Amino acid sequence: MPLPCQRSGRYLSTSVASCMLPRHMFAEEDRHLAPAPSHVEAKRRQGILFVSIAVAAVSFALTAQIGLNDNFLANPPSLGGLGIDGFQKGLIEAARETCGITALLIFAILAGMVERTIGFFAIAVFAIGLGSYFWVYHYVWVIVLSMVWSQGLHVWMPLPNSMMLSLAEPGRTGHRLGQLQAVGSAASGTALLACWVMCAAHVPIRPIYIMAGLIALVGAFACLAIPRDIKAPGPRFVFRRKYNLYYMLCFLEGSRKQIFLAFAGFLLVKKYGTPLKDMILLMAVVQVINWLASPAIGRIIDRIGERPVLMFYSGCMVVFFIGYAFIPSRLVLWGLFIVDNVLFSLGMALTTYVRKIAPASEHTQTLSMGVAMNHVAAVLVPLAGAFLWRYTGFRWAFLAGSAIAAVGVLVASRLPQHQSKPVRG
Repeated sequence: MPLPCQRSGRYLSTSVASCMLPRHMFAEEDRHLAPAPSHVEAKRRQGILFVSIAVAAVSFALTAQIGLNDNFLANPPSLGGLGIDGFQKGLIEAARETCGITALLIFAILAGMVERTIGFFAIAVFAIGLGSYFWVYHYVWVIVLSMVWSQGLHVWMPLPNSMMLSLAEPGRTGHRLGQLQAVGSAASGTALLACWVMCAAHVPIRPIYIMAGLIALVGAFACLAIPRDIKAPGPRFVFRRKYNLYYMLCFLEGSRKQIFLAFAGFLLVKKYGTPLKDMILLMAVVQVINWLASPAIGRIIDRIGERPVLMFYSGCMVVFFIGYAFIPSRLVLWGLFIVDNVLFSLGMALTTYVRKIAPASEHTQTLSMGVAMNHVAAVLVPLAGAFLWRYTGFRWAFLAGSAIAAVGVLVASRLPQHQSKPVRG
């Protein structure tokens, strides 16, 4: 996957700015731009541009799905939904997240293949599965199609970060990842605006899924323009004992993240009656904040390191989950929902940590293993949460998430003190 001369130490001039990023984000890179052979630089620019387009397209489609999902599932059929309960929601999430584990097996088979080809097929599967929600009227088909689009998504997930790790300069990894995340946030904000306008115009939920699938297909075809010499490198997969702390953090991240994704928004809709337009508006506020804050968060990670960032992140989750369990005010819960979503950006510290423990030849495989560990938890936790919701009440599902986050604080405290140099090799 690494591009020629990627370790030359030169700053890369990028076309990411064309994807709705403010010009000032790139001023510092431009001041330090060093000369490079024109064909190599053109290839780098091309790769960055089309990876960014693919990230934007997938982010648009995925955010549309997230914005619509809780209302689509919780609302009664008279409002265009399926009317399921918290137990069924947990089962859907558990089934969908098995795709994170099978993604590891797919990467083991496809190692060495050109990454643009992997990306094309992964995003195409994602687009087809998501767009097919238009025809879903039964709970079982939601599970089936959720697994289809989720499989494509989880194969795609480690590819953009791996590419950016190879392109990033030493000591600037978080900044580059922050820029890429800002591209995704800008596209996500655009998706939520489009969804809100369509809902305000009384467009039913189902046609919006068709729109999301078509936008995702744009990302699939953008992958075909990424340079061919970007390949999935190295061994078929990487599982090393020296990365155990990283795997444990990914497992805990998957646990607490799925408590939020499976049940927080669903709680707002099912128990507190939040309408679709308000849910989309909440998500839009989150995306605007993320778009503005992600590069700054990346720079903070570069400056102070992963340990304090991840400890703070997990500590906040302890408090937030207790809030979901006991706060009765819908307005306060809306605020909690926004802040909780924004703090997910701190999870990029797990990606920057990979550069410090793994050589470049193992980045994609190590990230893929992290995704798999994340999704082992993401299968088990929603399933357990579903039973807690049905047999003990929703509060215990969130209190279990609080306990998991507390363990995350302890594990993050075992990370080494800040070091800026990546592993060579």
